[in-house]
Amino acid sequence: MPTLAANTTTTVIACMSYRNAAAAIDWLCNTFGFVKRASYVGPDGSIVHAELTFGNGMIMTGTARQDSDYGKLMRQPDEVGGFSTQSVYVITTDPDEMYRRAKAAGARILMDIKDEDYGSRGFTCADPEGHLWTFGTYDPWKAAQSASGS
Repeated sequence: MPTLAANTTTTVIACMSYRNAAAAIDWLCNTFGFVKRASYVGPDGSIVHAELTFGNGMIMTGTARQDSDYGKLMRQPDEVGGFSTQSVYVITTDPDEMYRRAKAAGARILMDIKDEDYGSRGFTCADPEGHLWTFGTYDPWKAAQSASGS
C-alpha cells in the first residue's frame, strides 16, 4: 500500500487551544525551551495561529474560541472536570532539567519523575491551563530500530 504521509520533517503535529495563548506561548518557550516559529495576531489581539518547535517536533496553538467550526469541537481541561483526552509527549535528553524547570515555573506535577521498567526516565505535568505534558527519555523511534535489529 502506498504511503499517504507527506515527505516532510514531521507528519503528526499536536494542536492545542489556550484561553490566553500569548501567555501559554511565553510559558512554554521560557519553561521548556520551545521556539516560536510563527505567531499571527487577530484584530482583537488574540492569537489566531502559532507554531512552536522543539527539535524537529511542533505544536500548533491559538486562542480558544467557540465561534469557529473547529473551536466548537474543543473544550479546555477546566470545562471537563480538569481531564484531558490527549497529552503531548516530548522526548528529551535531560528529563531532570525539564522537571526542575516545570516545578520552578509552577506546573502541577501529576506523575513525579521516575525511572520506568522499560528504560525511560520522565514525568507528567499540567501547564497553567491544565493541558498534560509528559517529558521523557523514551524514544519510540530508537526502540523500534532496536526491536527490528536495525
